[in-house]
Amino acid sequence: MFAAIKKWWIGFQTSRPELSKFLMFFVLSNGVTVLQLALMPLFRWGFATFTGLTDVGFQVLPVGSNVDGSQYYMFDYAAGALPEGGGGLAYFLAVQITLLIAQIINFFLQRNITFKSNTSVWVAALWYTVAYVAITFLAAAAQGFYKAAIYDFFMVTLGWGSSGAVTADVLTMIINSAISFWVFYPIFKVIFRQVPVSVEVAESTAEGAGR
Repeated sequence: MFAAIKKWWIGFQTSRPELSKFLMFFVLSNGVTVLQLALMPLFRWGFATFTGLTDVGFQVLPVGSNVDGSQYYMFDYAAGALPEGGGGLAYFLAVQITLLIAQIINFFLQRNITFKSNTSVWVAALWYTVAYVAITFLAAAAQGFYKAAIYDFFMVTLGWGSSGAVTADVLTMIINSAISFWVFYPIFKVIFRQVPVSVEVAESTAEGAGR
């Protein structure tokens, strides 16, 4: 059965190269998202339980005002536990460490499996880092619109307490992952190119002659 599936997939890759790449990107991205869903609540619990970072506010990069006139921050993690506070530095670190781990894994999976890129891994890593930083800022700015409402709904409105916090963790991480998914795919198509073997050999030969 596995051999038949493998044979079908090879044929599908040949006949539908772009669609097969997108499907593989979709599968691997969802696998990485599952990892994020497991890690983020764990990191948040660890920081909240074993450090005092929940009570350390992290509100930086003011970029205008909220509808009520209060300051809007791109990274808005007010001191105090959710939903009354913003989770503080503990929440910020939990989110960012989770995303960093996931994106490092995603980089190698997508490069080697989805796009089978043979260009410089260091050049690709540089552009990937630039894209990752840009998306981090984008996702952080968007999070200011929905994070507090989501936690308040599950923890207070529904009265789920700590279970509501975990549910909200999962939902916010899914939203973050969705933003990354749609932004990263066109970027990957550019930075994870496949250079024809003849061109690659010629470039290596030219580099060797230059030395």
